[in-house]
Amino acid sequence: MTTTLEFDGTVEVVGPDGPVPFLDLFRGREELVVHKHMWYDGAPHQGQCEGCTMTTWQLRDTVHLEARGVSSAVVTTGRWDEVAAYVAFMGYSRPWYSVRDVAEPVGGAMGYLTCFLRDVDRTFLTYSTTGRGNEPVAGSFGLLDRTPYGRGEAWEDEPEGRPEGDHACWYWRSDADGNATWGPTSRPVPQWPRPGATPVQTLGRHGGHS
Repeated sequence: MTTTLEFDGTVEVVGPDGPVPFLDLFRGREELVVHKHMWYDGAPHQGQCEGCTMTTWQLRDTVHLEARGVSSAVVTTGRWDEVAAYVAFMGYSRPWYSVRDVAEPVGGAMGYLTCFLRDVDRTFLTYSTTGRGNEPVAGSFGLLDRTPYGRGEAWEDEPEGRPEGDHACWYWRSDADGNATWGPTSRPVPQWPRPGATPVQTLGRHGGHS
């Protein structure tokens, strides 16, 4: 959704240095891209949103955005102490902030990719998308789309002789052996290379998979 909505950029979000105005996320630049990461309060690392984990994992290095004058950040509704522990476990270098109890367009619904514009001290929401609208962040999709078997998603009508498609779980969540599963020993796929990632006995969150 492309839009232009002015809002109060002095609203405070919480980061590693405590509360700061949203304007700080621009880091002196005029444009800002934000990924809104879903969050499950109290869940262990392996229980956090697998789809958002995949997206954020592919946003680890935004040097080319910055070269173009665009800042980036990740926001989520989690409490900062939980968020900080998750960021440290994942090894993220991008700035993260808690927008707990902060209204739209800074807070609100998660799972979105949003773009903002700063005009001195005025701030505007200019773009917001969710679902497959997040896919431009995931460069691996563009590569898979060029391979002989493509993404291999369940909805695809595959010609005879090609592997059957599978649920999105295959690129979201797996066990330690790389088998796609929502089961009790699974983690979001990008977590397995992290130090200390071991098979688990529970997803550690409620409401089923995303």
